[in-house]
Amino acid sequence: MIFLFQSWILKRLNRYIRRIGSNGTAATFVVWRLAVGWMTLFLVGTDLFVLSPLLPALAHHFAVTLSAAGGMVTSFAVLYAVGAPWWGGRADRFGKRPIIVWGLIGFSLGNALTSLAPSFDVFVGSRMMSGFSTAAVVPSIYALIGDIAPPQRRGRWLSIVGSGLLMSLWLGAPLGSLVARWFGWPIVFRGLSGATTLLVFANWYVWPREGAMPHVRGTLGRLGIGRSLLPDVAVTGFWATAVYGFYTYLGTALQRVDLLSIQGVASAFLIYGLGATVGSLTGGHLADRFGARRLAIVGIFGLGGLLILLGFLFPFTLGIYPLLFIFAWAAYAFFPAYQSLLAEHYPGRQGMAMAWNNAALYGGIALGSGIGGWVMSRWSFSLLAVLCGIIALLTGLAIWRREKN
Repeated sequence: MIFLFQSWILKRLNRYIRRIGSNGTAATFVVWRLAVGWMTLFLVGTDLFVLSPLLPALAHHFAVTLSAAGGMVTSFAVLYAVGAPWWGGRADRFGKRPIIVWGLIGFSLGNALTSLAPSFDVFVGSRMMSGFSTAAVVPSIYALIGDIAPPQRRGRWLSIVGSGLLMSLWLGAPLGSLVARWFGWPIVFRGLSGATTLLVFANWYVWPREGAMPHVRGTLGRLGIGRSLLPDVAVTGFWATAVYGFYTYLGTALQRVDLLSIQGVASAFLIYGLGATVGSLTGGHLADRFGARRLAIVGIFGLGGLLILLGFLFPFTLGIYPLLFIFAWAAYAFFPAYQSLLAEHYPGRQGMAMAWNNAALYGGIALGSGIGGWVMSRWSFSLLAVLCGIIALLTGLAIWRREKN
């Protein structure tokens, strides 16, 4: 199934490139840019998502509790959220290409230190270094794609590159956990460090040079273009709250009611990952065809309706796999469409806009997990799904009113 899906992605990529024009050299360079961006986000995502299956081994190795080991994931996310706006301002001022390169160097060094960490404190510090460095890479790649893509192709190009991050969830992380089981967990981070070093040179080569720009003042202000950034990135934060509030406790809920075996739960998350990747890819295409604004509004309302439906149907013993696939498709079709909309709203300031958008994304993930844990400890997963659906619907209403004005 995985190889068939990868073949489908490559066919779609070739189809997109053939539509660019007759200039073979330009089309080939576009392929390289999309491929390097995809691979970079795939490695970054693998580094983040592989920690979850490695937590028991890491806790045992450093003789700490499982909850203490889980704290390093929080450390990574916090440094990412703090670092993204800081790096974003410098990306708009000095150019995104050098920021990506410096971020990848820090990311490579952070993973090398992770693999050699003699103590748990050093290990956590190395994860914080990786999180801060990652914040320089991901938003800048998204912003560069928004800069160089033709307006009628922007959503598709963003979705192609962004699918690397999603595929790391269901492909990179499982492969990393298998490598750790066979050769030990340090080899995973050494491999990530070595592969990232190669990508340093690739990213320096493929991305265009940019001229220096004036210093951007008021990072959450109007950015000099008459539009406030805070309400726009808050949308992503609340979208992430709705999606990850549901996702974080889905496996716990399925096992709690004995709906699926452990293998069945793993299959459910594989189906979810496939749906998310397909949603990301098709979402960009639909955004280019029907308009990013329209798809973002329809997508977030559809997401809210599906969450409420899932809440009322749970525990759903029939059709669980197609339901999860449809939900993941709807959830992740929204993201590239909304990024394309941000690129339209903030021309010339996309580094800052994407940086704050990614910071809001991680903030929403943390908020959704916190709300989900509070609801699950007092009530039920069904209520959590309905609550997440209401958050999504209110977010959709906010987008509609803001874009209407």
